[in-house]
Amino acid sequence: MQHIDFELDRDHVELNQLLKLVGLCDSGGAGKAIVASGAVTVDGEVELRKTCKIRAGQVVVVDEVEIRVVQA
Repeated sequence: MQHIDFELDRDHVELNQLLKLVGLCDSGGAGKAIVASGAVTVDGEVELRKTCKIRAGQVVVVDEVEIRVVQA
């Protein structure tokens, strides 16, 4: 599994934007489609809310990629 540490420089980032910012998709719209497909988990639970607020300390997994969100 690939691991990515994402440094969060604000209070939160929307889930679809996080996928775009780490390079897993080309746009926020593509990120929304990935979330809607049920392929994303947040802290081990499937997350279907496209604009779910992701905060420092959370772990997002898409396929074989684990994104750890850390405070910048």
